[in-house]
Amino acid sequence: MTFSDFRHQYLVRFWSPIPALMALGVASAYYFAITHTFWAVTGEFTRWGGQIVRLFGANPDQWTYFKLIGLQGSVFTRVDGVMIIGMFLGALCTTLWANNFQLRQPISKRRVAQGLVGGIIAGFGARLAMGCNLAAFFTGIPMFSLHAWAFMLTTVAGAWVGVKLCLLPFLRTPLRVKAKASPLFADPATLKRRAALQSKLGLLVAALAIAFAAWRFDTSAVLGLAVVFGLFFGGVIERAQICFTSAARDLWTTGRTKIAYGILLGMIVACFGTFGAIALGVAPKIYWMGPNAVIGGFLFGIGIVLAGGCETGWMYRAMEGQVHFWVVGIGNVIGGTLLAYWWDELGGALATPYPKVNLLELLGPNTALLFSVAGLSLGLLLVYLNSRRFIVNRSVAA
Repeated sequence: MTFSDFRHQYLVRFWSPIPALMALGVASAYYFAITHTFWAVTGEFTRWGGQIVRLFGANPDQWTYFKLIGLQGSVFTRVDGVMIIGMFLGALCTTLWANNFQLRQPISKRRVAQGLVGGIIAGFGARLAMGCNLAAFFTGIPMFSLHAWAFMLTTVAGAWVGVKLCLLPFLRTPLRVKAKASPLFADPATLKRRAALQSKLGLLVAALAIAFAAWRFDTSAVLGLAVVFGLFFGGVIERAQICFTSAARDLWTTGRTKIAYGILLGMIVACFGTFGAIALGVAPKIYWMGPNAVIGGFLFGIGIVLAGGCETGWMYRAMEGQVHFWVVGIGNVIGGTLLAYWWDELGGALATPYPKVNLLELLGPNTALLFSVAGLSLGLLLVYLNSRRFIVNRSVAA
C-alpha cells in the first residue's frame, strides 16, 4: 500500500462507527484504570464556567456544586482539562489531514439561537444528572451506576420530544439554495493547494499536541497519558463522526442503526474492561439514583436535538470549522454553570436525598456484569426491532 492509498483509506475517508465505538469502549476502560476517573467532559466545561464567573467577582469556590466536583488548579493541571485539550487537538489533526476544515457560518440567526438554547438545556440537564452522553451514559453504565440507566432511557425519550419540537413551524429553518458553487471547490489546482496546506497544518498541530503531552508528562505521567487518550478520543470521534444525538434522533426519524449499535457494543466492551479495573481496586464513580437522573436525562435529550449535537458531536464539528457548534459549546458551559449556581435548591431536593446505587454491591459483581451485558444486549434487539418499522413503512409507501 502506497502512502497515497493509506492517506485516502484512513485519513480522508470516514471510518465505520461500529468498530470505532468499540475501540472507544476499550480505550475508556483503560483510561479509567490509569487515571481513576471516567472519560467525561461536561464537568470540566462547568469548571470553565466557574473560573469565568470568578473573573467577574463571584466566588464559585464556595458553591456547593464545585465543592463536589472540585475547582482547584487550572485546565492544565486537571486530568479532565488536559484530556479535553487533547480531544480538541486530536479532532483538529484528523480534520486537517482529511482536508475537511472549512469555516461554515450558521444558515440563519434562528439556528444560532436554537443552538445556544439547546446547548444550555443540554449542559444544565447533563450536570443535574452528574454526567452527559459520556459520564452518565457511555462510561456511566460500564461503571455499574444505576443512575446511568435512568439517564440513558430518559435521554432517548427526551430526544423524541426534541424531534417533535424541531418540527414546529417557528423552529424550521428555510432551505436556501446557492445559485452557483464556490470557486474554491470548482478549481482543482486550488483544491490541491488547499489540501497540501491543511496537511502541513495538521502536522504542525500534531507536533504541538506531542509537545503538550511531553510537557504534561514532565509534571505527571497521569496528566501526560490523559493528553494521549484525549488525542485518541478526539481523532476517533471526528473520523467516525460519532454523535450520540444522531443515534437518539435516528431512532425516531430514519431508523438508521449504525451509531446506536456501535454505542451499545462499545459499552458492552467497556463493561468488561471497567469490571476488571474495579476488581483490581479502582473505585467506580457512582452517583445518586434520584429524580435528578431522570429529569437531567430528559432535558439532555431535548437539548442535544435542539442544538443539533451532543458533547462529542459539537466538539469535533467545532474543530471542522462549523461556527454553529462553537455556539452550542458556549451554551453547554452556560448551562452547566447555571446548574452549579442553583445546585443547593435542585440538588437538595432531587439528588442528595437519594441513594447512590452501585449495582456491583446491590447484585454482586458477577450478577451485575451479567445484568449490564444483558440489558445492553436487549437494547441492541430493541434498536433492531425499531428499525424494522421504518422498513415496513417504506414498503407500504412504495
